Amino acid sequence: MTKVIFLDAGGTLFDVRGSVGEVYQKLANSFGVTVNCQELNAAFSQSFASASPMAFPGIELAKIPQLEFEWWQTVSAKAFQIAGVYHQFSDFPNFFAQLYAHFASAEPWFVYPDVFPALNKWQKQGIELAVVSNFDSRIYAVLKALNLAEYFTSVTISTEVGAAKPQSQIFTAALQKHNCMAENVLHIGDSFKADYCGAKTAGLKAIWLNREQEKVESGKLPLTETQIEQCSSLDYLAF
Repeated sequence: MTKVIFLDAGGTLFDVRGSVGEVYQKLANSFGVTVNCQELNAAFSQSFASASPMAFPGIELAKIPQLEFEWWQTVSAKAFQIAGVYHQFSDFPNFFAQLYAHFASAEPWFVYPDVFPALNKWQKQGIELAVVSNFDSRIYAVLKALNLAEYFTSVTISTEVGAAKPQSQIFTAALQKHNCMAENVLHIGDSFKADYCGAKTAGLKAIWLNREQEKVESGKLPLTETQIEQCSSLDYLAF
């Protein structure tokens, strides 16, 4: 019986309006930087994929926000370098400070249309809801700005735990906030590796929210898996 549902944040509950490249381009233009949004979006994806996991093991909580800021500044700077326009900035730190604050607001995000109906349904059923995400500490402001915060009993993020999905430690840390056994917890997220495989390895039930209908090669399945439990929308989940 499912007593608690863990949900990923970005790509599951909400996502960027348009693309990261479009958001970056719009603000960069206001700083006199000219760049193609598709090229910038591809550069961001490349930079983000090459970055180390956003987790800071052994670091006291008070120092984490600054480390998050520096992590994202490095990723963003590299994206503009890959796109070949970094030299156009006269004051990149000032630009990035505004960009970082922008992503802590509601403006660059949208909530998927299936989210509120699902959250309301589960809440009425008495199921506890929690966020488990590799997001940074801006998640608290974003959830509040998007009117999502009230639904969740707890929020567990990689930077505060010191371990990022698919590592089991982040799921264990989330479980410790709820009086529930792992087998009674369901995790839902849009990343096959980080969410589905990570949760399964930690002993949780899992559903891959495969919004883009991606295909996974059988050779990439966990050894104990013969079939992936997945759905393309939260509308299809009923308990």
